[in-house]
Amino acid sequence: MSLVKSDPEIQRGNIPRVVELVEKKIVPYTDMRRTTQLAMGKNWSKATPEQQNQLIFEFKNLLIRTYSGALSQLRDQTVQYKPLRSSPSDTDVIVRTVVIGKSDPIPLDYRLEKTNDGWRVYDINIMGAWLIEAYRNQFTNQISQNGVDGLIKFLQERNAMLAGKK
Repeated sequence: MSLVKSDPEIQRGNIPRVVELVEKKIVPYTDMRRTTQLAMGKNWSKATPEQQNQLIFEFKNLLIRTYSGALSQLRDQTVQYKPLRSSPSDTDVIVRTVVIGKSDPIPLDYRLEKTNDGWRVYDINIMGAWLIEAYRNQFTNQISQNGVDGLIKFLQERNAMLAGKK
């Protein structure tokens, strides 16, 4: 948050700069394979390894653009962390936060998994809606209508559209 607030380029809405920040500061702490696999649900096993890699790549790009758009809007907000309820042996936790700004507080929770590389985010809940569940519904609809390749094409087109809005 402090990097977002202190960077004049980000404050001016420079989306490529925000994307760069997200790629450096958020993506390395996100388990994109698990996020994509959970968003695909039972359809994950229908995808070939090559399709799975394409899905991870395209979904990562979509999430980067989504995070970047949200971060570019940050101005006077602060984040309050709620007490963590977990035990040392837990391998899956929910970190609960509240974003405080000029309007109503916004609950923002993160699901994290303990991996060999440390804790990694794999899902986010904004105001009661888990990201994976929302995308799972979209992905299931796309796959039922157009197959796995149709979902990949949909994600590619969505990413191209968002990239054009720089």
